[in-house]
Amino acid sequence: MAKRKRLTPAALTESTPSLASSAALETKAHYPLGVAPSGVTRAPIAQVAGDTAAHAALEELATALETARVSGRLVQDIALDDIKADHLLRDRMGVDTQEMDALKTSLLARGQQTPIEVIALEGGGYGLISGWRRLSAFAALHAETGESRFAKIQALIKPITSVTDSYVAMVEENEIRSNLSFYERARLASEAARLGVYPDSMEAVRALFASGSRARRSKINSFVRLHEGLGSQLSFPAHIPERLGLALVKALDADAGFAARVDDALQQAGSADPDAERAVLEQVLRKGGAAKPAKPAPVEVAPGVALSARSGRLVLSGRGVTDALEQDLIRWLGTR
Repeated sequence: MAKRKRLTPAALTESTPSLASSAALETKAHYPLGVAPSGVTRAPIAQVAGDTAAHAALEELATALETARVSGRLVQDIALDDIKADHLLRDRMGVDTQEMDALKTSLLARGQQTPIEVIALEGGGYGLISGWRRLSAFAALHAETGESRFAKIQALIKPITSVTDSYVAMVEENEIRSNLSFYERARLASEAARLGVYPDSMEAVRALFASGSRARRSKINSFVRLHEGLGSQLSFPAHIPERLGLALVKALDADAGFAARVDDALQQAGSADPDAERAVLEQVLRKGGAAKPAKPAPVEVAPGVALSARSGRLVLSGRGVTDALEQDLIRWLGTR
């Protein structure tokens, strides 16, 4: 039988890689994140790949942050002194003392949970869009405590360029977060129209409260009439409930002397709080403030057709009111 030759491992030479150096040449398959353990040197190709990946990640992060900033989604700290709270006519007419105290207590205990919204002004600084209560609470806490954490407030800088968009943004935020009264909504629409932001109050209501129902906008328009007819005489108009407000509007439309009687009654009573003022308004209504004027007699405007005008409507009556007349009237109204 032939003698088998025994194989032995070749001797290691200087040109043969050591186990340690072989480990240094491992690809990043062993290190998925491209980071080798301390003391192990990566090959040049692994180093380049790791640096490239890190640079790409930083660029992606920078791009994401810039996109968030430009789109108004990046929360930033802004000094209170740099924010103009009266940039817009505010929809909220006042703040309940107890609500403000509760908000300050929460800020002291938990810090700010929701950022305010501002826009950058051309002349420098920022104009407040939404978050008036939070800004007021921060200012009060900074004055009371002197703590530096209340010298700045977290804010989103919104990319808004027009005044109308600013008002819409304020209203939308408060419609979600705040229980504004019908009067406060109506006052904002009326004053925005007076300032020339909108051509008239009805257009202001339509634009500012576009997300609301038609019935809701109709009630706001009614309270616009209340604001314009009695607003200067009322001390606590934001506390007028819906039913009372609509009754007051009806009385204003029905009786030209109603506003004067309300003014006299309020001056005599000297109402010191919302409940007292409400009682005076209800008393004036009970005394006949909503009395309807005498209905005008119908006027014959065509053979067999009489017309009578009532509050907000026209009534046609008589034997001449036929289907054909109705169709003719519809076509005529459509071409006006």
